[in-house]
Amino acid sequence: SRYYREVLPGEIVKISRHDVQTLDVVQRLEGDPSAFCIFEYVYFARPDSIFEGQMVYSVRRRCGQQLAIEAPVEADLVSTVPESATPAALGYAQKCGLPYVEVLCKNRYVGRTFIQPNMRLRQLGVAKKFGVLSDNFKGKRVVIIDDSIVRGNTISPIIKLLRESGAKEVHIRVASPPIRFPCYMGINIPTKEELIANRPEFHDLANYIGADSVVYLSVEGLVSSVQESIKARQENNPKTHKSLMGKLGHCTACLTGDYPVELEW
Repeated sequence: SRYYREVLPGEIVKISRHDVQTLDVVQRLEGDPSAFCIFEYVYFARPDSIFEGQMVYSVRRRCGQQLAIEAPVEADLVSTVPESATPAALGYAQKCGLPYVEVLCKNRYVGRTFIQPNMRLRQLGVAKKFGVLSDNFKGKRVVIIDDSIVRGNTISPIIKLLRESGAKEVHIRVASPPIRFPCYMGINIPTKEELIANRPEFHDLANYIGADSVVYLSVEGLVSSVQESIKARQENNPKTHKSLMGKLGHCTACLTGDYPVELEW
């Protein structure tokens, strides 16, 4: 019979024809908790992935709910840019009691030679990638949930497109905190200078990207969304060793600059 489980942080697994063996689990110095990349939950992982006993989709939905608590807004509907932030957008809409409505659809004919977009579409760029469902939001105040804004140059043409297609207001809510620091542990994050959170434009980001308002999820809000059900499971499990209680490790270095290991240069 097949048995699937997660490879633990720091675990070395040998898979052969005969069996699956744990060769070693690299311990963290001084008994620190492991430092699982929090951006796996935010962005990288497939929504049906299961980490630390919880589904990524559920964590993203909780991030959206937490964002609604931290940054509500007077609006008529909640939507997203298809489709990575859909779970967060559904969580936000549910918590705010607003309808979740599609405002854009992915254009599956991108790159086909027989579709020749006109000049306005070519200038917008994104319009090649997305179709506008203008009947769904004309004259309405729209909240767009995004999973992350890294450089800030992708969301601007989308906001412009929505406004030109009749949106009354466009509010951006980001279901993760701003990325401010480089990752030295294998994730290819742009240089510090490229990150919008470190640029002068960040101080008036709404104006810079053409939105009515922009609010990011707090670091504490993200961490609590990720750890909530892990903590509950620990507390409800009589086998949880006292020394493990509350020792949850997630790396937030790209958000806080607090690296889980000493940098040796």
